[in-house]
Amino acid sequence: MTRHRPPGVFRRTAGAVAAGALALAGVIALPATSAQADTTAKGDVIANLWEWNWNSIASECTNVLGPAGYGAVQVAPPSESLKQSNYYWWDVYQPYSYTLNSRFGTATQFASMVSACHAAGVKVYTDAVINHTAAQTGVGYDGTTITNKYDTPDWDPSDYHTSADCPTSDLTIQDYSNLTQVQNCELLGLPDLKTGADNVRSGLAAFLNKQIALGVDGFRVDSAKHIPATDMAAIVAKLNTTTSGAAPYVFDEVYPGSTPQPSDYYGSGDVLDFTYASKMKSAFQGNVSDLSSLSSSGILPAANSVSFVTNHDTERNGLDMSYKDGDAYKLANLFELAYKWSTPTIYSSWQWTQSDQAPPNSSGFVTDTDCSNGWNCLDRDTAVVGMVAWHNAAGSAAVSNWQTMSSNVIGFGRSGAGFFAVNNGSSAATYTFATGMADGTYSDVIDGGATTVTVSGGNASITIPAKDAVAFYNSSYTCTVGCDDSGSGGGSTSTVTATFNEYASTTSGTNVYVVGSIDALGAWDTSKAIQLSSTGYPIWSGAVSVPINTSFTYKFIKKDSSGNVTWESNANRSATTASSAISLNNSWNVASADATDVTFNEYATTDWGTNVYVVGSTASLGSWNTADAIPLSSESYPTWSKLVIVPKSTAFTYKYLKKDSSGNVTWESGTNRSYTTGTSSGYTTSDTWK
Repeated sequence: MTRHRPPGVFRRTAGAVAAGALALAGVIALPATSAQADTTAKGDVIANLWEWNWNSIASECTNVLGPAGYGAVQVAPPSESLKQSNYYWWDVYQPYSYTLNSRFGTATQFASMVSACHAAGVKVYTDAVINHTAAQTGVGYDGTTITNKYDTPDWDPSDYHTSADCPTSDLTIQDYSNLTQVQNCELLGLPDLKTGADNVRSGLAAFLNKQIALGVDGFRVDSAKHIPATDMAAIVAKLNTTTSGAAPYVFDEVYPGSTPQPSDYYGSGDVLDFTYASKMKSAFQGNVSDLSSLSSSGILPAANSVSFVTNHDTERNGLDMSYKDGDAYKLANLFELAYKWSTPTIYSSWQWTQSDQAPPNSSGFVTDTDCSNGWNCLDRDTAVVGMVAWHNAAGSAAVSNWQTMSSNVIGFGRSGAGFFAVNNGSSAATYTFATGMADGTYSDVIDGGATTVTVSGGNASITIPAKDAVAFYNSSYTCTVGCDDSGSGGGSTSTVTATFNEYASTTSGTNVYVVGSIDALGAWDTSKAIQLSSTGYPIWSGAVSVPINTSFTYKFIKKDSSGNVTWESNANRSATTASSAISLNNSWNVASADATDVTFNEYATTDWGTNVYVVGSTASLGSWNTADAIPLSSESYPTWSKLVIVPKSTAFTYKYLKKDSSGNVTWESGTNRSYTTGTSSGYTTSDTWK
């Protein structure tokens, strides 16, 4: 079918609302009267409110997204999913059934959310998990029980790829450069649906059409690279038109790799541009002047892509920036809204210290978002809201008047429709810019219209504060929503996140804390020390907001259940922040001056729920105690990795093991591996399970 870019946002008709209500009740709805697109105020900006619950999204559409001029909201997968004791965020990417009762709310709340967003003029795109079903058996959020992962309420064993389609012995992807494995074998043990079969295509389309009947306007297709492009096109061809009479907007997740290529999917939808996000990280953690060549830097074509600065995967695996990068992260989002390219997204989610960490919840069910208490609401930040208005006003006007003033300062216009300048440096910068704007006085949208810029003879002398921007398009802009809001409920953005990771084995009832010389770390008062999370035990982790451009000292302590404090025996540690997030990796009683780092990389395939660990002869590697083995990250699966702090100039032996969800340990075969560190840093291993 013919692909469509995201059309203008509409005001939903009463007939469309009624059709959604009938569909929810199981009645076949009559076609809704087509609504007229309202493109005068709303644009194409997508607010990705990742893993917010339905009630919170409805409220945000009404009170923030609609008034601010967002075009659409992207929401989490609405199907019933796995519910397990840790309530990890990725549970929702393991569908149990296609009922719309989920950890985010009931089917009724989902339908109400869609209606509320439409009433605010905001389209709704859901995350469609259609490549696979759940790898783990158990009970779902709507009570569905699965005992055989190939037998669900929606699918039978014959609906999945088998050994006849997948050449690997355990049916999992083992070679990500092999197209057959990537698309016919199981991603992390997730049962791979046989999307080449017409009954499977029809079943998936029926699931999506059920959402369309409730008013859903489009879909972000999860793991699309694992679905053959011809199958994707066939599924999309079976989709109904939306309640506005338009074709649903489809954009695919095609994660970077040797095969398949993003262009393979242009026939069925747009593609999320991971390269664009990588370029944002490179520029805003390096030289923003490099952005002058962005359009020719290898990013996807504007007509075929959706841009983003980060998403739920890439903020956790280090590929892209995150809220932890402070002002630099926000500036990258402002640039995305200013630069004329593809459909932009703004990501709002929650703070985390462990990559698997669940959103704020009650027994797994996600609690309301209040933009504090761990939630980050970048979508309502004053500067972001201002730039959404700026973006909508600039429309299709071409980039013009590009000026590179320094490696940290750039400015450009949009052919007289608006002007934007950004300073990624650590001190204020004043320059005269050729704006391309008509002479006059303009309101700065970055500060909500509190200050103005005067253009004379097309030029303007602009002072841009450190780590800030200036943008204007008319004389009368005033803040609509999110005024004086930093998006996190935390006030000033003159801080960055310092993530403390400390290897420390403990006994039951004893916890690990960090304390240091600055107020954010308790000013050496152990009663104010920051408790770290044991989620990744024996690595204790915590994220702390600390001032930018600041040097401080710190140390780790242990407190038992009686409040007794044990200090590390080494000297105080030291760190200095700049304008980006930092990670501080340490090991108990290993002084920083005596320490080096080894990144262990192990190629090993596993079943879902089984993880890979490294353990060895030194205290930093658990002294061969499997309970204190270091869990490796699966972010680059099937390669498992972790940076570990060990002493310099030290010989040690080590080995890898697997632990399943019940704690059963499987050692790799063969003799112990050996390694010797020197006096430098940045050591790595490259091992394969044996």
